[in-house]
Amino acid sequence: MKYQSTHIGIRDVQFGENVRVVEPCNLYGCQIGHDCFVGPFVEIQKNVVIGDRCKIQSHSFICEKVTIGSDCFIGHGVMFVNDTFQQGGPAGDPALWKPTHIGNHVSIGSNTTLLPVTICDQVVVGAGSVVTRDITEPGVYAGNPARRIQ
Repeated sequence: MKYQSTHIGIRDVQFGENVRVVEPCNLYGCQIGHDCFVGPFVEIQKNVVIGDRCKIQSHSFICEKVTIGSDCFIGHGVMFVNDTFQQGGPAGDPALWKPTHIGNHVSIGSNTTLLPVTICDQVVVGAGSVVTRDITEPGVYAGNPARRIQ
């Protein structure tokens, strides 16, 4: 056998009302609230919870153990990370993965990477940022590592 193919698509998803999904995408075992939009080439893994009125732009990856509040915007190509390679390489054991919690009214700019963190309500993260620490105060954050700029 040269290769083995697995087709995921959309399966075992709890959708709220008026959700719009542009395919192709991989959504599985997750929960998506009311009035959300999910763009093409997005992957949302199992046990992810997304609140109401969120917009997830194309090419974003939302891994297991992520919770996103309501009224959030996730820009193009945003990458969530749940494995910190704490043992020097990828953790094969999901028990070593860590959660990420995004509050309400949070906007995350395109091409941002988020390590396992908690972000409070009313935050804007600038495009291309790398969020390595919890954000506990509302404001605008940007850079690598992301720091408060407003």
